[in-house]
Amino acid sequence: MKPGLTTGARASLAMTVGPSHLVPALFGEQNGGAGAFRDMPAVFATANMVGLMEWACVEQLRPFYDLGEDSLGIHVDVDHTAPTLPGQTVTVDTEVESVDGRFVWFRVRAHDGVEVIGQGRHRRAVIDRAKFADRLAAKAARVAEQG
Repeated sequence: MKPGLTTGARASLAMTVGPSHLVPALFGEQNGGAGAFRDMPAVFATANMVGLMEWACVEQLRPFYDLGEDSLGIHVDVDHTAPTLPGQTVTVDTEVESVDGRFVWFRVRAHDGVEVIGQGRHRRAVIDRAKFADRLAAKAARVAEQG
């Protein structure tokens, strides 16, 4: 990872909530349909809020990747305290809490223009894509042996 990412650095990312981001759309037609999600309220899904939080952190971290690097989320600890309607814009504010080698902790806060809808912490690990691909290939070989 390139130097320069500092504790306290802030960024934000915004997205308008659409039909595919709502609770009833979770998992679509996979595994026989959305199951219990299908009948739930049509509000911004927690899973998609977490995804947006991760995306915001990736965008803040990405300029510091060395060639061949990427990052993966390895810890999420957030709450989701208020509903968001389709058409509202959710903004996630990120702040670097700490940088420890290839591990970065972020504070995350999501709001929809009316109220805070969720907040907490997220940790990412910077990875070497080639080494990670090797790790995946080794795991795929183990899966094939079992199967």
